[in-house]
Amino acid sequence: MPAQQHSYDNGLVHVPGFLDEAAQRALLAEIEAVIAAAPLFQPRMPRTGKPFSVKMTNCGSLGWVSDRDGYRYQPSHPDTGKPWPAIPPLALGAWEELGHYPHPPEACLVNVYDLGARMGLHQDRDEDDFDAPVVSLSLGCSCVFRFGGSMRGGRTESLELASGDALVLGGPARLAYHGVARIIAGSSTLLHGNRINLTLRRVTKPRVARAKRGHR
Repeated sequence: MPAQQHSYDNGLVHVPGFLDEAAQRALLAEIEAVIAAAPLFQPRMPRTGKPFSVKMTNCGSLGWVSDRDGYRYQPSHPDTGKPWPAIPPLALGAWEELGHYPHPPEACLVNVYDLGARMGLHQDRDEDDFDAPVVSLSLGCSCVFRFGGSMRGGRTESLELASGDALVLGGPARLAYHGVARIIAGSSTLLHGNRINLTLRRVTKPRVARAKRGHR
């Protein structure tokens, strides 16, 4: 990883400026193509149906969705019924450089925040494979990112994520509670008034790992 990375006590790794300006603009163009193929939708909370404040879409063989029926991964867009588009090459390159995991991601969530959007503290635990990290890339307006430990209600820390920054949640940080407290207005020339966050995830356990577990 680049020398400017910062590792926290729980294993979370922050890599400021992982993507330079040219790479940010190239990735943004790739994500705009993803959104054209798989339009943004409004996820809703299980049971209550309350809408999230973010809009989202996905790319990869699986995509994360949330509605009254619960949280899950599925191979098709909830509105169009079409398969998700492929994960863009620049995002895959980030996984390969930062993830240190031998298998490719299966899902890349694309969350789009306006200035009023938030994301409450939560764990990413809808996947079968917790050995794989979650690799996050930020584009556009900066945000105040909060994170803590693996237990709800514990002490949290905050850091500012700017356009081009990367985060890696692996090891003990893989199940850390985390969220977005607020978006910082006027902090980006790439996207005025919006933030895009990509999170790359491995959803299923690799076949080799499943086979070994079955022969124990």
